[in-house]
Amino acid sequence: MTNLMDILIPAAHAQAAGGGGGSNILMTFAPFIGIFFIFYFMIIRPQQKKAKQQRESMKALRRGDKVLTAGGIIATVVKNQEDSDEMEVDLSNDVRVKILRSTITSVLESKAIQANEANKNVKKAKPVVKKEKEVKPEVKSEEPAPVIELEKSEVTDKTADK
Repeated sequence: MTNLMDILIPAAHAQAAGGGGGSNILMTFAPFIGIFFIFYFMIIRPQQKKAKQQRESMKALRRGDKVLTAGGIIATVVKNQEDSDEMEVDLSNDVRVKILRSTITSVLESKAIQANEANKNVKKAKPVVKKEKEVKPEVKSEEPAPVIELEKSEVTDKTADK
């Protein structure tokens, strides 16, 4: 006859827990660490690069640059003060408005970027090094050189005079 407790409590539940259950904590957190690295390289790092590029383009704004505001307005920078959060832009002929720097979403045309690209192109161009022409010895022709015959009266020995 079977005991009533054997029927109600399964054998696996009644067994004691294994000895290595909590010993390998690294394997427990490995999926979380992997997910963090995926999020970092796929989401966080590209956003940091984009934010850095945005800050650099805002610092490089000059008079005459065309910008796009968060409201979808395309304007031309008229007055840019680095110490202030405001800047003055020209919407159309003689329509000037002060806006906050934070409302600028992108720079459409920039004189600073064009100047930087021009400088990069100049730096990339390899300097032309003028090579000195090599002096090549004259090739003697196959014709024999003319023989000059001197008479004895024309040749004098100047070493004997001293």
